[in-house]
Amino acid sequence: MTLQVGVLGYRFMGQAHANALARLPMFFEDAPDVERDVLIGRDEAALDSAADQLGFDRTSTDWEAEIDEVDVFYNLGPNHVHAEPSIAALESGTPVFCEKPLAPTLDVAAEMAQVARDADVPAGSAFNYRFVPAIRYAKGLIEDGKLGEIHHVRGRYLQDWLVDPDAPWSWRNDAELAGSGALGDLGSHTIDLARFLVGEQAGEIERISGHLQTFVDERPVEGGDETRSVTVDDAYSAQVEFESGAMGTFEASRFANGHKNDHTIEIQGSKGSLKFSLERLNELEVLREDSRGYETILVTDETDPYIEHWWPPGHVIGWEHTFVHENYEFLSAVADGGEFEPSFEDGLAAQQVLDAIERSDATGEWVTVE
Repeated sequence: MTLQVGVLGYRFMGQAHANALARLPMFFEDAPDVERDVLIGRDEAALDSAADQLGFDRTSTDWEAEIDEVDVFYNLGPNHVHAEPSIAALESGTPVFCEKPLAPTLDVAAEMAQVARDADVPAGSAFNYRFVPAIRYAKGLIEDGKLGEIHHVRGRYLQDWLVDPDAPWSWRNDAELAGSGALGDLGSHTIDLARFLVGEQAGEIERISGHLQTFVDERPVEGGDETRSVTVDDAYSAQVEFESGAMGTFEASRFANGHKNDHTIEIQGSKGSLKFSLERLNELEVLREDSRGYETILVTDETDPYIEHWWPPGHVIGWEHTFVHENYEFLSAVADGGEFEPSFEDGLAAQQVLDAIERSDATGEWVTVE
């Protein structure tokens, strides 16, 4: 069986996933057969050009007409268009893969998760960093008890693409369209990785103290003389407490001068610790019990997660490969009638933490995650 895939969105994430779909049959022999059937968007001329570039058979400007025509629906549009097409596709029985954060608000995310529960088909949330081989390696160490009891979880995601106050306004700067700024765009990744790595050992995040900050209140509109208000955060920080009593500190910024895409995770336990940085994604630093310092492990051996599909040991992989792994797992779940994680439930869990951080910032107090 060949899975006909429809994709809503053809820019950044559309390119990343189209590239992944093209690579699947080259490197994953047991991957389902996939056809890039239809690319969906609003601008017909831009769609035609993108379809040629990304290898889609046809285009459409009407997602409602396509959700019953495809076997899998990818919703890679801006946050405010995640809900309606995804819900409609799931209600028609079509598996859905949706970009993160799941929705601009918690209420909408909860609605999407409920529809996914009732749909009985895979509904995936796009947290691609779960599929970094070094992250999978780290999870194995934690599950095997190599770190012992978890005490600290530290996560930060730093970028600098908005440092210039004249950088143009985009939908990512609008609360109605995006929901939040660095918090949802970057922080959702950190929150999901924390849950993925230590959730079984430390439990869920129980309570939070959060802070949001906007540094530039207006930005110029590209191609004109007007400006538009920035209604989301440029940076956030949070202190969190897990159910086990483990402590966490999270932060993200799009104003961190000198950082391009620096997503780091540190976990300290009673027996050992580990460190990971996305800018060195083939490496994992591990402190083992009774050792004198951290050991840097190059996660490129054939026995490491996913690496048997790629190059000889020592030949590193990159950011784009996380999408190949993610698509392999999701489409395999679709083809086999299995389950996929991260699911819409995971997307909702991350959204609950995002919401708690916003509530804490508004009240200036610690709040519980609801």
